[in-house]
Amino acid sequence: MANLSIFSARLKNARIMKGLSMDELCAAMGNVVSKMAISKYENGQLAPNSRVIIALSKALGLPIDYFFRPFTVQVDSVRFRKKSTLPQKKENSLRETIADLMERYINIEEICSTAAEKHRLPQIKANSAEEVKMAAAIVRKEWKLGLAGIVNVIDLLENHGVKVIEIDAPESFDGMSSLVNEKFHVVILNKAFSVERKRFTALHELGHLVLRFPKSIDKKKEESFCHLFASEMLVPEPELKRILGKARKDISYQELRAIQLGYGISCDAIMYKAKECGIISEQRYRTFCIQKNKATKFKALIETSLYHDEESTRFVSLVYKALSKELITISKAASLLHQNIEQVRRDLALV
Repeated sequence: MANLSIFSARLKNARIMKGLSMDELCAAMGNVVSKMAISKYENGQLAPNSRVIIALSKALGLPIDYFFRPFTVQVDSVRFRKKSTLPQKKENSLRETIADLMERYINIEEICSTAAEKHRLPQIKANSAEEVKMAAAIVRKEWKLGLAGIVNVIDLLENHGVKVIEIDAPESFDGMSSLVNEKFHVVILNKAFSVERKRFTALHELGHLVLRFPKSIDKKKEESFCHLFASEMLVPEPELKRILGKARKDISYQELRAIQLGYGISCDAIMYKAKECGIISEQRYRTFCIQKNKATKFKALIETSLYHDEESTRFVSLVYKALSKELITISKAASLLHQNIEQVRRDLALV
């Protein structure tokens, strides 16, 4: 078989991505091959026939051409920034999933000649909370955002060269950011989270890409600064003080709700920011937290998601753009989207 080394590596990556052991993969294939055969395929010691390749494709839910596609993204370049709380097996699966998505994303950008590398993110020194606030103000100014709420955070990042990828992940996975292949800025989000949490996480991860911290900074402080950056991007301190006033004893839920709807930031994050800005006291914030944790209905009200949903659509849009312009075939589009051809035909719906 030509490109046996590519096939063997792809097979192992696909199995890890699906979180399957060799025994589990054999079972998913209906035991048409043994565990020893799978091991030999993955080590490049044996070439499978076409029947086995089809069985592998079905069992792993991947198009056949996936197993022969040259590598353009190395999994090692997808780095979790901090020690993950995920089980090693799930972390490995996520790495493979992200690498695969990145490969397909880069491929369609090259086909459409719309590579986002022409965008350059600002790199801003951040040694203190004040410098972090200033950094957020600089980004807002460069991106012409003014003080208004950001209508769609994901679109904003993608329009400035950051690839945003949403994945199915455990509750313990918020998100991550990375510079893949030393070239592509990418933010990964947990698609199961509320829109307010996704927006905040996306901008938190942007902070990791934009802010330049001193080498001596500890990870807890770095995370705190990125939280502050996200908060300032969503609703700048001067704007929050304009809305609520510089000092308050109490804040009504209706006020929080109006800010949540206008700026896409959760009530919890608004209250925390109000405390950090000195609008309310530390004691008042603690009282809010105690009240929320004691009253089930109040907690549900505070944590209700109200902002309009947003999701990453650029990758899918590029695939259908290329298809409608006849830059790729339906078969290629299906391969990029990991969908069957019939589904792609239905979704194409040319007008």
